[in-house]
Amino acid sequence: MPRSIESHALIGDTHTAALVDDEGRIDWLCLPRFDSGACFAALLGAPENGYWQIAPAGGGSAVRRGYRDDTLVLETEFAADGGRVRVIDCMPVRDGQADLVRRVEGLSGNVRMRCTFVPRFDYGRIPPWFNGDGRRVHAFAGPDSLTLSSGADLGVADGAVKGDFTVGAGEVVAFHLAWTPTDRKAVPIDDIGDAVETTTRWWRRWIGEHDREGPYRKAVTRSLITLKALTYAPGGGVVAAPTTSLPEVIGGSRNWDYRYCWVRDAAFALLAFLDAGYAEEAFAWREWLLRAVAGRPEQMQIMYGVAGERRVPEMELPWLAGYARSSPVRLGNAAAEQLQLDVYGELMNAFHHIRINGIGPQAHAWEVQRALLDFLESNWREPDQGIWEMRGHPRQFTFSKVMAWVAADRTVKDAERFGLAGPVDRWRRLRQEIFDDVCRLGYDDRRATFTQSYGRPALDAALLRMPLVGFLPARDERIAGTVAAIESELRQKGLVRRYKPRDEADGLPGEEAAFLPCTFWLADVRLLQGRTGEAVKIFEHLLGLRNDVGLLAEEYDPGNRRFTGNFPQALSHIALIHTALQLTSALGARRAA
Repeated sequence: MPRSIESHALIGDTHTAALVDDEGRIDWLCLPRFDSGACFAALLGAPENGYWQIAPAGGGSAVRRGYRDDTLVLETEFAADGGRVRVIDCMPVRDGQADLVRRVEGLSGNVRMRCTFVPRFDYGRIPPWFNGDGRRVHAFAGPDSLTLSSGADLGVADGAVKGDFTVGAGEVVAFHLAWTPTDRKAVPIDDIGDAVETTTRWWRRWIGEHDREGPYRKAVTRSLITLKALTYAPGGGVVAAPTTSLPEVIGGSRNWDYRYCWVRDAAFALLAFLDAGYAEEAFAWREWLLRAVAGRPEQMQIMYGVAGERRVPEMELPWLAGYARSSPVRLGNAAAEQLQLDVYGELMNAFHHIRINGIGPQAHAWEVQRALLDFLESNWREPDQGIWEMRGHPRQFTFSKVMAWVAADRTVKDAERFGLAGPVDRWRRLRQEIFDDVCRLGYDDRRATFTQSYGRPALDAALLRMPLVGFLPARDERIAGTVAAIESELRQKGLVRRYKPRDEADGLPGEEAAFLPCTFWLADVRLLQGRTGEAVKIFEHLLGLRNDVGLLAEEYDPGNRRFTGNFPQALSHIALIHTALQLTSALGARRAA
């Protein structure tokens, strides 16, 4: 078995990110962008697919690791040979080439360390050619070039760069890895220690804009930093995760590429940034979105490349065996071609909150919003693939209709509140028509619950969001019945699954684990219902699932007590931020009363 998903930490430079396990091994890194080809892909295959490890030569796991407070600078301590060393890993926030630095510091005794550098371009498929040895090695193939500068002597043999070195107390050995196109030379970093300190200051300065206090401040801070690390700085888009094909089911085929910008997830991210006081990130997201959706309304996609690219064709990478033999490994995502009506509601809700917060000029955004609502007005009755991107036949998904209602509702409210021009009476009638349709066709009177799709009995945890978006009050008996049904049928060991996959709408074999954002949504609903104690209990159970550096994946397998799905997952951290801030406010108000 490979190292567990939860054994990894994240480092990044707001253009791309790497995963580092607790044995000092970087086994996933795409350069120069999140969605570029991986040069280290051992996470999805085998060591020969590429990795870079710096650890005690005699082996052994870390005795302690964690991020420097309020940063994305990772520190890992190892004990070996009667001594102790610290390995510091970070990616300086980019201002030019892509850099990754590793600094080995002797803490006590003398520890023999080993550096093993095995680059493989094109997702672990292409072994590079090497130039140089000693303390500077150049690896290149096709358009990609990596330059490794080392404070220790290294040698090239059998497609790898290796070297042993000893670090005594107070001594430092530093490494610098730079990616450049093959026609450019890497710019050296003269002082790795200074690069680490500059990176530390950058992250602390950024998170310093978040001034919320409360019992969950540390968890919120770590999630905000993670969310910022998953933001592509040049454009403002937020990737769903920095990985592809980490399986929702170990050994199964539910393996998807999440290194793209989902409109839905990005809208959630915008609200999290706004709640935490980050107006600049919200403005950048809006500008990214307006560029990405340019064109005819019917051409809007549910996801884009990190710079707004529309083409993300799905294919399989047969030379990678997959994480824990979970195949296929996929590149690209065919869901980009799906109709998912809920995205329109998430988008309109995001625009609504941007206006409330007074962020930047709005004229073009209102033109886009009107055009999208015109499209939705003519198409909201169409079946779609739903929020969970079902690969079976399209259906009349109840949540999709709820979010179509949100699109109309937020547009009406924007016109009313901000004096924006438009056929408001027609939009009000549309809003009421959708509401009546959902309540008539999406509700099962016999079972006293809303259902996943019209006329079918299956449940869907996305319906927990109905009171969160204001479709019905949280204490409405129909919502109460829906929550009770979801808890009865979809909750397992305190965690909530999205739905039961054994249904033709799913279109895929096998089961899946609990979906962490849905469990956060359950806590949110309990809070709205005035059941604060239950909300706190659910939330703190979720906090206990984070790995040792405070990160969450997409899903959690309670039976085997392990993460599944892509990692770290932006939506999980977005949900954590929202629930934490709502609980902090509620608990503060209750104490004040």
